[in-house]
Amino acid sequence: MTGELVLIGIGAGNPEWVTLAAVRAIQQLDVLFVVVKEKELDEFVEVRRRIVAAHRVEPLRTVELHDPPRPWRSAPDYPAAVRTWRSQRTRQWGEAVAAELGPGQTGGFLVWGDPSLYESTLAVVKELVACSGQQISVRVIPGISSVLALAAAHQIPLNRQGRAVVIEPARLLADGMPAGVDDVVAMLDGHQTFATIDPAGLDIYWGAYLGSDDQILISGDLATVRQQILEARAAAVERKGWIFDSYLLRRR
Repeated sequence: MTGELVLIGIGAGNPEWVTLAAVRAIQQLDVLFVVVKEKELDEFVEVRRRIVAAHRVEPLRTVELHDPPRPWRSAPDYPAAVRTWRSQRTRQWGEAVAAELGPGQTGGFLVWGDPSLYESTLAVVKELVACSGQQISVRVIPGISSVLALAAAHQIPLNRQGRAVVIEPARLLADGMPAGVDDVVAMLDGHQTFATIDPAGLDIYWGAYLGSDDQILISGDLATVRQQILEARAAAVERKGWIFDSYLLRRR
């Protein structure tokens, strides 16, 4: 079997943040693989539907992939739990691709943000292709990540002249800013780490629901605004039932 899998970055939340290359790829798909995550929210599914409907006239065959549970939030061995989850994903997706992607056809995944930044879809697809024994090519179309959306919303550059920027999961900030680094973008902060570290000399640029009508932005001296961010975040979760947020910590 020969075929192609295309990973299409669709941006951080704004349906208009879809590139011309992404539109062309959507129009050329024979089948769309949709990953339905545990407790998936209708809002995310509806955004995907709107994107496809806006850029495609012909009906698109869709195959749902129900994501395995994510046990590592409570697992004692985090790396092992992630490896197990990825192995389960690879097996399930591989079976679906083998059954649903015909010879010479193009299958696609719509990926939130950018497929190359804090997204496991690319790694899983590359692995399933390697294990398939079939001639399946992979193509990646970049999207606007939440990191770029955050900088644009606050009208700031991510980097300062001659300085590095570190992008890392917020759990690595538990002991404060890394030594020798002045600019850190924190992702996946389910525990509001920014509110527990030493705020001395730090500014924060925080954003939630970036690119959407619900977008919230707060910035300033971390010691001054962190309580405001905590309250805004809690109110947003109460109102919507979920939140996607990220932030840049910048040493003055």
